Amino acid sequence: MSLYDRNYARGVEEAGSAAISDSRVSFLKKTYQLLGASMVTAALGAYLTMPFAQAVYDARWLVFGAEMLVLFFGLSLSRGKPGLNLFMLFLFTFLTGVSLVPMVTSLIGMGKGALIGNAFLMTAVLFGALSVFAINSKSDFSSWGKPLFITMIVIFIMSLINIFLLQSSMMQILISAGILLLFGLFTIYDTQNIANGAYDSPVDAAVTLYIDFLNMFVSLLQLLGLASDD
Repeated sequence: MSLYDRNYARGVEEAGSAAISDSRVSFLKKTYQLLGASMVTAALGAYLTMPFAQAVYDARWLVFGAEMLVLFFGLSLSRGKPGLNLFMLFLFTFLTGVSLVPMVTSLIGMGKGALIGNAFLMTAVLFGALSVFAINSKSDFSSWGKPLFITMIVIFIMSLINIFLLQSSMMQILISAGILLLFGLFTIYDTQNIANGAYDSPVDAAVTLYIDFLNMFVSLLQLLGLASDD
């Protein structure tokens, strides 16, 4: 999911500048408003489909495929088309909420429902701190793109190996920690790009930040869940 709209070769002008124009402040405001609305939509998707957790689990690869279809085709084809791009944004975030249902219901069934709220709060605090740092930092993070992308591919391959071959809890802990660190760095990279005008639409910017937040949240939830296992 994190491949969406990342231009790793693209530099940004005035990177690290402390002064942000009024137009960029307005752009950031719209982006974070859409990000908040996306989280509400994802929560709605999870809430509405939670009674059908087993059916969602059985169709998990279909749900994942629908997410990828909307992410890579729906959002791309709807760029520059007001209304349609918003629909695709909220359709994508709704589907991500649905995809979280098996994990959420599993934790609730084990009496670990409190971990969900704890993970969300921790993610929100971390995400907010990293975003503020990226916006106010005088450093230029535009060169991080390619190394982060390569790291993401490596972690993805390791995840597949662990899922289908190793099935190791310790490896899963290491992978989840790596994802948390990776998307924390992506948050800094993406936020600075947005602040420096690398995105033409708040919808595209919101999708990028939502993906960062979602991956951080899921990895934290997995870490907390694994840490609490006997």
